Amino acid sequence: MLKQAGKIRWVHQGAAALTALLLTASVQAATVTFKTSEPSGRVLDSVVVTLLPVGKVALPPPRPGSIQQVKKTFVPLVSVVQTGAAVEFPNNDTVRHHVYSFSASKVFELKLYAGTPARPVVFDKPGVVVLGCNIHDKMVAYIMVADTPWFAVSGDDGMAKIADLPPGDYMVQTWHPRRLGMADLPPRPIRVSTDLTESLTIDLKP
Repeated sequence: MLKQAGKIRWVHQGAAALTALLLTASVQAATVTFKTSEPSGRVLDSVVVTLLPVGKVALPPPRPGSIQQVKKTFVPLVSVVQTGAAVEFPNNDTVRHHVYSFSASKVFELKLYAGTPARPVVFDKPGVVVLGCNIHDKMVAYIMVADTPWFAVSGDDGMAKIADLPPGDYMVQTWHPRRLGMADLPPRPIRVSTDLTESLTIDLKP
C-alpha cells in the first residue's frame, strides 16, 4: 500500500511539474509589435517583417499556406511562408487562371485551371517569389519565403504583430514590394524577453 501510495504521489507531482513547465513556457513567449512607416512618417502597409533567430534553434515544421484568386486578383497581395511550406492556389473565379513564377527562388507553373490544383506548390528555397497569371497580365502577387516561422505583414494601420516568440536574440529583416529589384535592407538585431513595440522606417527609394 505504501509503495502504491508513493507511486500515486509521484504521478501527481510529475503532472504538477509538467503543468508548471507549460505555464512557464507560455508566460515566457512574447509578442513583438512593429509600427512600420516611410521616412516621411506615413504609415506603410504590406511590409514583410521576419525575425530570424540568432544561432541554432529547433524550428517547428512549416505551416501550409493559401493564395486565392478572387475577381481576377491574388489574395493576399503579399504573403510570407516558412521555407519548405506547401501553398495551395484555389481559383474562386468563374474563369480559369494560369499561375506561374519565373523567380529564382521558385520556378513553377499551374497551367490553365479552375478550382484547386490537386497538389500544392512547395516553396523550398528562401527569397522573394513574384506570381503572375499568363491569362490576366494585371494579376500579380508576392511571396516572401523565409527561414523562420516568425513573420508578419503590416496592415493598413502599418502594424505587424509577431506572437509566440521564444525569448532570445533575433535579426529583424524587412521587405516591401516597392523595393523589388533593390538591394536588401540591412537587418537589425533585437533581443526578445518580454512583449515589445518597435518602430521600423522603410525607405522605398533606391
